Amino acid sequence: MVGDFTNPILRPRAAEVVKKNGELELSGIVIPNPHNQCRPEPTPFALSIQLGMQIIQQKDEVTLLYLSDQQVRHVRMNVPHSDHPTPTWQGESVGHYEGDTLVIDTIGQKVGPLSMVDRFGTPFSAALHVIERYRLIDGAMARDLQLKHESAYFGAGKSSPPANPYGRGEIDLDPTKPGLQVEITVDDPAIFTSPWSAFVTYRHVQGTWPEAVCAENTYGSGTSSVSTSFSSTCIFSSCLVPEADQSDF
Repeated sequence: MVGDFTNPILRPRAAEVVKKNGELELSGIVIPNPHNQCRPEPTPFALSIQLGMQIIQQKDEVTLLYLSDQQVRHVRMNVPHSDHPTPTWQGESVGHYEGDTLVIDTIGQKVGPLSMVDRFGTPFSAALHVIERYRLIDGAMARDLQLKHESAYFGAGKSSPPANPYGRGEIDLDPTKPGLQVEITVDDPAIFTSPWSAFVTYRHVQGTWPEAVCAENTYGSGTSSVSTSFSSTCIFSSCLVPEADQSDF
């Protein structure tokens, strides 16, 4: 994945990170991210890579379940943010409904070596503020948006590969079933020159919810380590699980 480091919305330090990540990718090195390193996935990064999601609505909380590695987010409903939230890997999320739209407001996401908002490795700072707006949309509209995305990503008239690596069934092609659209607004003055928005569209899929565990991999991720951010970011070997030279028994 190679990002556009020349995008004027990126501040210089962020542009440099995206540029270096792109150079590594073009050289054949897959940069580490929370997903391939089995780490908690921040928002909106999770929405760019997770292949399935379920939403559980309760009286005072909405729980979001993501397919890979059983990632879970808890959203407290109808309450304000804490005055001084303790930074955590997924931050503090509070939500409310505006008509038929679920609005989730997230701050306090912890900054670390794998802090990024997308698969290009675009970093974020402690000032990151993300708002998500979830609403049901017409099934035919969701289908058309899927086809538009696939044409842009895989080429005109082409679809995504049929195989689902996590064992979930394929997309339900019935256009009478509604889709789910998420509008994401990202604001981080330390990284971006202005807020920006994006959309993610989900469709129903067939099959049951599989168990897709992301086990730590101490062998299959490469061996190089390079500084890639305005502090430093580990490249595989320094991100992997520590391994002792000698056994304990």
